[in-house]
This record gives sequence, structure tokens and C-alpha cells, in this order.
Amino acid sequence: MPFNLRGDDVCQPTPPTPLPNPYWVAFSPSVARLIGIELGADNFPKDSEWLGVLAGNQLNVGPLTFQNPISTAYSGHQFGSWAGQLGDGRAILLGDINYLELQLKGAGRTHYSRMGDGRAVLRSSIREFLCSEAMHALGIPTSRALALVGSKQAVRRETMETAAVCSRVAPSFIRVGHFEHFASLQNIVRLKELADLLIAEFYPECLASKKPYLNLFKEISTRNAKLVAQWQSVGFCHGVLNSDNISVLGLTIDYGPFGFLDHFQIDHICNHSDHGGRYAYHRQPQIMHWNMACLASAMLPLLELEHSAEESQDLLRSALEEFPVTYAKEWQKIFRSKLGLQSEEDGDTGLVERLLQAMNDSRVDFTNFFRSLSDVKKNSIPIDILLRNEFVDRENIDQWFADYIDRLQTEISSDVARKSSMNQVNPKYILRNHLAQVAIEKAQLDDFSEVQRLHQILMNPFDEQEAFQHYSKPPSEDMQAIAVSCSS
Repeated sequence: MPFNLRGDDVCQPTPPTPLPNPYWVAFSPSVARLIGIELGADNFPKDSEWLGVLAGNQLNVGPLTFQNPISTAYSGHQFGSWAGQLGDGRAILLGDINYLELQLKGAGRTHYSRMGDGRAVLRSSIREFLCSEAMHALGIPTSRALALVGSKQAVRRETMETAAVCSRVAPSFIRVGHFEHFASLQNIVRLKELADLLIAEFYPECLASKKPYLNLFKEISTRNAKLVAQWQSVGFCHGVLNSDNISVLGLTIDYGPFGFLDHFQIDHICNHSDHGGRYAYHRQPQIMHWNMACLASAMLPLLELEHSAEESQDLLRSALEEFPVTYAKEWQKIFRSKLGLQSEEDGDTGLVERLLQAMNDSRVDFTNFFRSLSDVKKNSIPIDILLRNEFVDRENIDQWFADYIDRLQTEISSDVARKSSMNQVNPKYILRNHLAQVAIEKAQLDDFSEVQRLHQILMNPFDEQEAFQHYSKPPSEDMQAIAVSCSS
């Protein structure tokens, strides 16, 4: 199993708590195929015992048995402050299947639940299930969601709600917080075991290096720099970028108070618990960089096994300085493609930044603007472009369109080819909060059709899907202020 460290300082045996009278809410056939689950005609598991396994009610299905479910310890920084030991408070790792870890979220108390009940509610579980799969379809590295199982068991959050278990898979759920945990305990043996495990399983190229631990840090930092650039490119706000929520594989994990931008606001805060705006949209790159600094600090003892303390600090400091460079290159590359630009010119970054400022000033819908931008042609006249009507300052946006059209003249691709390529990077459908809310409200009335329909739509975000055009529209005024918190 990828997470094969054992010992009560690392993890605790954690059998799931049975969920009364479970039923299917949603299921991902594509994830099922990844791990070898045979499907029936309804695209749910052919073997009905899978419902019991994914509800946490049993550990076997046919010849397959999950023998050692565990929850793991980790520590971390939350909202910029050291929080000490944390851990899988409501996540239970069943085991691995086809080289992927299978984890149940919401299957009862664990050793690390503290005062919590270890349960998840239907509302938040629907959001995680849909967003995990939506992010994958957008091409963004993420944990995947296999299934969503519901129950009428009552769970109290802000109000009384019903329970649900979301099963999710990933190559590994190891996070920055695992490194911080062992570093805070000054347990260099465990720290080295964890790093060696990661190198052996996921970063074998580091084995050939003379500085394997330094290169491991660089690889993790690079993946997360590119990840946050991808988030920015689709207007995704994670909402709670604590160091314990950061994957060392560069995956998007721990979907809580996330949100996709509707009307573009560069300082948008999607988590109403984030009173200081620490995790606002425009701060995500900076905060991910900060989290990599936390990882560097935790990995310092590993470098000191091979170098002096001073040299180790210098090496990590230099490696950490590569993060903003990597991020900027990835951001520029992605946004060039969003504008349909294949070549690179010095003024491209300024062109993008001017556009984003204009979109911010006029609160233009982020997703729909970039999707519609592919309709602009090399011979377009700014005052004839319908998108200009989305902006308050027409003179300013007309000048931007004029400069953009001039830039298109330097490209060799045709209007048709450019439109096709742009529509493969600018999605038509994202998981907007109001769409999720409608699905949640219907599910709370035992109608799961909207969850399943939304899942189907979001798995093909770049396709036109003529029958579902209304799912691409921004929220009405009364649905714009949906608030999500850490319990979401």
C-alpha cells in the first residue's frame, strides 16, 4: 500500500462506523473503471455489496477484503498559525486498490476526531463529489470521487442535517502536514521514512540525484506552483489553503469552502469564515508559496543529514525562490492559451493583466467571457464585438480589443483553428455555487437526479451540450451571495 508507514505515532487502526440504511446518491463510473469495479446496466456497481463497503458497513466485497483501515496523524498551520497535531478527523483509509488509495470521508469517528463526530453531511459531500470530478474533467490534478452514499441518520452542523459518506481515491493522500508532524516531534527517523517512501513510490527520478531530498522538495514545489496557476486560470478558489490541506503530489484535495468565480473579482473570498481574506483568489499563489516554505522548514533536518545546517538552509532558500518563477511561467503559458496565442511576445503578460483589471472593474463573468472570446476574429472591429457590452468603460475595453486583434494578426493560426483550440482550454461549464445549491436542495428532498445530471454535464466541460445551455449561465441576482464555510 502506498501509505505503508505503521506505528501509533503515524496512524491508528480505524474501522468505519456503520451507516444506517445506506443508499446511493451518486456514483462515478470512470473512477470505478480505474479501480476495476464491474458496472451494471445502470452504471452503478454490479455487485451490490459495494454499497455496504462504501457506506462503511463492511470491509469485503467478493474476494476483496480491506483488512487494515487506518486514519493518519498529521500537523499543520491553519490560517497562518501553528495548530499542532491534527490528523484524519473524518477520513478513513480503507486500503489500496489498483495502486490507488481508497478513502471514506464521513464514515465515523477516528482517533483524530477530537470533539467531532467523524461524520460528513449530505450538503458538503455533494459539493466534494461534484467538484472532485469537475476538476478532473478540467484537466486539473485532483483526488477523485468514486461514490456518494446517503443515510437518514441525523447529524448536527449549523442545523440538523443528514449523513453521507464520500469515497475518494488518489495515488496517495500524503500532505505537507505529514512532514510538519514528524518535524515538530523532531522524529528524524520517521521524517526520513516518509521522504524515502515518496521518492520510491512517486518521485523515482530523485533517486539518481546527489541531493535526493532537495530534489524531492523541488519537485513537490514545482507541482504545486503549476497547480495553483491552473486554479487561477479557471477561477477556482480553494477557500482553506492550510498547510495540512496541501498534497505533496500536487493534487487538489480537501474540498470544503471552495468556489468558482462567477463575476470576476480579483480579491474574491469564497469562505465566509476567512474574515481577513487570507485565502482570497489573488492571494492563492502567495499562500501556496508560504505553504512550500512550511514544507522546506519541515524537510530541513533531512538535508542536514548530508550538509551543514547553513548549507542546508541556503539550498532550501534557493529552491524556494524558484516557486514564483515556475508559477509565473505556468500562468503566462495558460493565459496565452486562453487568449488563443501560440507564440510568445513580451507584451502578452501586460495584455492579460489589463484584461483582468477591466473584468474586475466591471465584474464580468469569468468563465463566459473567456469562452466567448474565441468568437473574436482577426478582422473584427472593436465596436462590433458584443463582449464590449459587458464592460462599463467602453473606451478602455475597445482599446484592449484593438490591441488584442493586433496581437492576433501576428499569429499564423486561422480564426477557425484558434476558436477550436481556445474552446479546449476555456470551459463552458463549471461547478457554480448556485448549480450545486439547487442539486443539494433537491437531494435533501430525496431527489438525486440533479446531482447525477450535474455530474454528467461537468464531466464534459468543454463540449457545447446543447440540451444544457442554461447550466452555463451565471447566477441570478438572488443566488449570487451563497455563502460557504469550513463546514461546507
